[in-house]
Amino acid sequence: MDIQLLKNICETPGVPGYEQAVRSLVLKEVSHLADHVWVDNIGNVFALKKGVRNPENKKVLVAAHMDEIGFIVSHIDEQGFVRFQTLGGFDPKTLTAQRVIVHGKQDLVGVMGAKPIHVMSPEEKNKPAKIEDFFIDLGMKKEEVEQYISIGDTVTRERSLIEMGDCINCKSLDNRISVFILIETLRRLQHQDVPYDFYAVFTVQEEVGLRGAGVAAHSVNPDFAIALDTTIAYDVPGARPHEKCTELGKGTAIKILDSSTICDYRMVAYLKQQAQYKNIMWQPEILVAGGTDTAPLQRNGKNGSIAGAISIPTRHIHQVIEMVHKNDVELSIQLLQAAVENLDQYNWSH
Repeated sequence: MDIQLLKNICETPGVPGYEQAVRSLVLKEVSHLADHVWVDNIGNVFALKKGVRNPENKKVLVAAHMDEIGFIVSHIDEQGFVRFQTLGGFDPKTLTAQRVIVHGKQDLVGVMGAKPIHVMSPEEKNKPAKIEDFFIDLGMKKEEVEQYISIGDTVTRERSLIEMGDCINCKSLDNRISVFILIETLRRLQHQDVPYDFYAVFTVQEEVGLRGAGVAAHSVNPDFAIALDTTIAYDVPGARPHEKCTELGKGTAIKILDSSTICDYRMVAYLKQQAQYKNIMWQPEILVAGGTDTAPLQRNGKNGSIAGAISIPTRHIHQVIEMVHKNDVELSIQLLQAAVENLDQYNWSH
């Protein structure tokens, strides 16, 4: 596994609507791996590999979103403390004691501050944290802060990628691990034929409403679509068996449904078949809360698509300590490659 590439992908900033830096990285990586590469008006990156057995001009779109959850500066107070709005979903308690990077005229490291427990009332101690309880402390006075930072500047979380046993740990593995998987799949297919036109799309603004994928599906109008995203691995102490969703190290996951879509039964069956043929360990995914790009890929094309998803089991999602298992990542690449290569070998009529 190219750990350095994954590290670069995870640590490069790119909150929803401000994916410029990670988009530049993706363009550099895929420029020589496809027949045609371009960026649309909303900022999605398309890498097209032309099919060779395609008299009916069939198209398959595989999407991995580039954006990460983060923040945007909304106010700088008289003491120089920064208030912010969230971009994407946060559990407030995960902000405690974290460093962040504010991307202004130059990057500044700040810390998430809140009221110390020593001066909280008993009632305050027993209340759950709220987003509005937090502020960013840059260690500067207002005049210094305003030399570098303006309202509307973006903020990302600060955490480096490390390897832990057979696992990888970093912020923003949701969904940078899928960006990595899609790039690596393109690399493995570089000198291989694919039957149908293969659109590898790196989408924007997923974390704020699946927006980029909707535009991409409308543009391409794919016959087949596969979303790549992380999913919950709640295989930890205290989890009941039915709550686990997936488990680390038990293989890639084939989505059956989530809160925003019911995967096409044909795509689910096809992915299971490919996993069986290639001896790829997999696990079923039913995600009762949360959605992915699968939904707009399925519905936003003119004709709709036969859509499903390959999901990567991930612990501690939407924290700065997200964790995936290296073998699950490799098996996800293998399943995606097989799925793209063999689309014309399956009976899609039943």
